[in-house]
Amino acid sequence: MAFQTASLLAVSLLILWVTPALGGANDAEDCCLSVTQRPIPVFLVRAYRYLLLEDGCRLPAVVFTTQRGHELCAPPDQPWVGRIIRRLKKISARRRVPAVTQ
Repeated sequence: MAFQTASLLAVSLLILWVTPALGGANDAEDCCLSVTQRPIPVFLVRAYRYLLLEDGCRLPAVVFTTQRGHELCAPPDQPWVGRIIRRLKKISARRRVPAVTQ
C-alpha cells in the first residue's frame, strides 16, 4: 500500500512539473528583460511591435527590428519611441498608397 501511494505521489509531481512546459504556459518567452533609455537612430529601424503586460510580459516594451534583423527593446512611454513609430507608420502609409497616373 505504501509503495502505491509513493508511486502515485511521484507520478503526480512529475505531471505537475512537466505540464507547464508542454502546455506552453510560458508565453513570456518573447518578452524584454530590460529596455534601453538611449534613443535608437531612426534610420536603423525597419519595423516595430508592442509587448505589453496583457501579453504576459513583466515589462512593457516596444521591440524595434533593425535593418539587419536585430531586436532592440525600448520603453513605450518615451517621446523618441513615439517619433520612431510615427515615422514608420508614415513610411508604411506611403508604400500602400497607389500612384495616380494620367
